[in-house]
Amino acid sequence: MQQNQMKLEFDSRSCNEGFARVAVAAFMTQLNPTLEEVADVKTAVSEAVTNAIIHAYEGKVRTIVISCRIEGEELYVEVQDFGRGIPDVALAMQPLYTTKAECDRAGMGFAFMEAFMDHVEVTSVPGEGTQVRMTKRISHDREE
Repeated sequence: MQQNQMKLEFDSRSCNEGFARVAVAAFMTQLNPTLEEVADVKTAVSEAVTNAIIHAYEGKVRTIVISCRIEGEELYVEVQDFGRGIPDVALAMQPLYTTKAECDRAGMGFAFMEAFMDHVEVTSVPGEGTQVRMTKRISHDREE
């Protein structure tokens, strides 16, 4: 079984969202994903990182940590912040729910993550931060 892992720590600046997407995409290439699978993961990572920048830190520059691991054909991605946390995760994960109505695509971050990944789990402690754990199975049932 193929196994590998990586960890990335960066500032919560919007310019680093693209860097995070590309880093995770580069890491997952060892699984020989399709372009669609790469795009799905990049979108989910982008949403998770953007949530941390906008909601967890509210524009303050702090740390975001992305951890990735591969086990067999599964890619595991965790995006963690140490910000304000989410008081009601179930409510926050409902499509169109937002605390920032003025933002583009407000209320769709978790919905996009769930649409593009096989599994999404969010844990959060108010005042301590949030962890978004996502899983994607990379299919090898296609013609090469």
